[in-house]
Amino acid sequence: MLGHNDFFILAGILVHCVFLVSIFDIYFSSPLVHGMTPHQTPLPPPAKRLVLFVADGLRADSLYELNSNSTPRAPYLRSILENNGSWGISHTRVPTESRPGHVALIAGFYEDVSAVAKGWKENPVEFDSVFNESKYTWSWGSPDILPMFAKGATGDHVYTFCYTAESEDFGAQDAAKLDVWVFDHVKSFFNSSRSNQTLFSALNEEKVVLFLHLLGIDTNGHAHRPNSREYKENIKKVDEGVKEIASMIDNFYGNDGKTAFILTSDHGMTDWGTHGAGHPSETLTPLIVWGAGVNYPRKVTSQKFEDNFLKEWKLENLKRLDVNQADVAPLMASLIGVPFPLNSVGTLPLEYLNNSAHFKAESMFTNAVQIVEQFKVTKHMESTVLFYGFAFVGMIIAFFLLIQTCPWTYYVYCLLPIPVWYAVVFSFFYRSTLTLGLFVFAGWPVITQLWVQAKTSALIWTFLCVLLAIFPLMPVVGREPNIPLVIFTYLVWDGRDPYIYYMLSIALSTYVVSSTHDSLKNKQGLPVLNQMISWMTLVSSSVLPLLSPTFLFQRLFSILLSLMSTYLLLSTGYEALFPLVLSGLMFVWINMEQEALQHYGLSLKPKLAVFNFTCATDITQFRQLHLDDVRRSFFFVFFIVTAFFGTGNIASVNSFDPASVYCFLTVFSPFMMGSLLLLKVVIPFVLVSCAFEAIQVTTQLSSKSLLLLVLVISDIMALHFFFLVKDYGSWLDIGTSISHYVLVMSLTIFMMLMNGLAQLLTTQRLQLSRRTKHHST
Repeated sequence: MLGHNDFFILAGILVHCVFLVSIFDIYFSSPLVHGMTPHQTPLPPPAKRLVLFVADGLRADSLYELNSNSTPRAPYLRSILENNGSWGISHTRVPTESRPGHVALIAGFYEDVSAVAKGWKENPVEFDSVFNESKYTWSWGSPDILPMFAKGATGDHVYTFCYTAESEDFGAQDAAKLDVWVFDHVKSFFNSSRSNQTLFSALNEEKVVLFLHLLGIDTNGHAHRPNSREYKENIKKVDEGVKEIASMIDNFYGNDGKTAFILTSDHGMTDWGTHGAGHPSETLTPLIVWGAGVNYPRKVTSQKFEDNFLKEWKLENLKRLDVNQADVAPLMASLIGVPFPLNSVGTLPLEYLNNSAHFKAESMFTNAVQIVEQFKVTKHMESTVLFYGFAFVGMIIAFFLLIQTCPWTYYVYCLLPIPVWYAVVFSFFYRSTLTLGLFVFAGWPVITQLWVQAKTSALIWTFLCVLLAIFPLMPVVGREPNIPLVIFTYLVWDGRDPYIYYMLSIALSTYVVSSTHDSLKNKQGLPVLNQMISWMTLVSSSVLPLLSPTFLFQRLFSILLSLMSTYLLLSTGYEALFPLVLSGLMFVWINMEQEALQHYGLSLKPKLAVFNFTCATDITQFRQLHLDDVRRSFFFVFFIVTAFFGTGNIASVNSFDPASVYCFLTVFSPFMMGSLLLLKVVIPFVLVSCAFEAIQVTTQLSSKSLLLLVLVISDIMALHFFFLVKDYGSWLDIGTSISHYVLVMSLTIFMMLMNGLAQLLTTQRLQLSRRTKHHST
């Protein structure tokens, strides 16, 4: 039979699941509309064919800036923009990722919010593109990009040639080989057409697109950072490859002057080798256009831009033509005379065109009609609200305390949760607000007079709260690897610890991190032995705690040491210290809660050193809820949020650095890498959950009772974030608002899983079989 608590918990979970799914049904239906009539310029186009080079992860400044000796980094492309074509900056939008970047370039629209249902990997509905409207499109490059455009194309006219997914190895000796592969296969493709009449005829048709996706620069940027020698040399190789391909194509078509060329990028990259957010280094990409129908360079005496790039790049006298990334799609469509993509929101950049005023006017009209048809059926919902709500609650509390002429200490005790709660909610947006909450927590023993009876514990509590408060103020993890700091984490441990196996495991993990970093730095790849050790450590870390005694501190310490080995393997910098400080605070929290129980006279203080998890399940010893249990539940929620956001914002794609998983794998694998990064996020969560489990049993309180309190607290938080969900604006705004709501709504469901896992890790013990000795009689 289900008890009242069980019924309420199950009902609450069901309601949470319904509310969780509801936002996707209410907010996130696809904005892409269908059924429009294709529109194209009625006049003959200037080009028969178009060659599109997309250098994945190429920053505008990395291409345009000169070397230290004042020579161009990409000599051929520099000569093109100075003598043969037009150039500028293509402004991308968040998320600065490959899929949405290529969709914007080739289909002309930005992020489809309903793609959240697909994990942002592909569009959930079919969409039109320049490739689809072309007569033929041949493409070469990554298997992560090319199939997306062939999948939604009507008919059999979009062809893809991809290397294997295993080739995308961040630990490879030289990722530029990916671009060499593309250039070599394009050359062999054209050579083979000379003996294939069908292919030769198709290549000589009009409205042909050749797409070269060049992933080497992005891969080298992730592995070595954009300021590295590898990244810059890859740019030079791309420049040489573009020169060879352009020359080969011109020769193949007899220099008929009917080929247009475009070189651009899907996104840039930060100095620390990531992309996904809206930093200028991520959103500013190069755009160089030349060939049939394209304007030649125009000399100017002055140009007005807010940035100083023209002076830095020594391009002050050449007309710079900036565009939005989606504008490239209508530009391509206009150059080869295909209908503008149906869902395109791009505006044709007229200044790039070298054609008659009549052609430009017709193209503008076609562009306008195509866009207007979409907006006839577009609707948006908006949501608002938050700071004033907290202020209003604070005023109400203060008013009731005032009319009751309460002492000033009541004001402190009752109003203190307001800024702490404010910090919890706003930590989802600004990690630094967690510091405010931790500083308030540091003063908890003083406010409640607990420091009088437990001065040592109170001082340690305050010190660790202040120490933990430093982490939310530090930069997001992954920007600059700091392997020596990871090694220092191991040195913090006391070598005299009796758990020698755990110490050896942590020492081995530290060695693997260091040697892997050195190996990748020397372009020797991921050592197989290191990879094996890493995976064995990960697997064993879930089993080793179950072999230790179930006495409270012994079991908790075993859990910490086991998980610490795995966490070290996933660390690249200061975050390696985070679980260490967090666990120290959790141990002190357990002691402080015992002092609080004794302070309020709720129970006698048990001896924690001999407390056994397996002996704490007697339901007759459970006490009733007390007002202070609400505070315990709130502490737990706050520490969970701190565990999530202490070293990064998991709601932002840009918070993750692939370098964190290099001890396990270097070949690009989104699912496996994502799983390992999720494990890294969950480990601090498990540490807090196990500590909370210890507090529940040592304070003689049913875990279901506290779970219901956590449910209430999470629901209040969820109400805030429900009204903050967005279905408009940038992907970053949309994705962050969804992530926040899902995180809070999932808290209850996740809490049940973590509660069960914590009980498993703390109460169960594996007994290794021992051989029984038989004595002969």
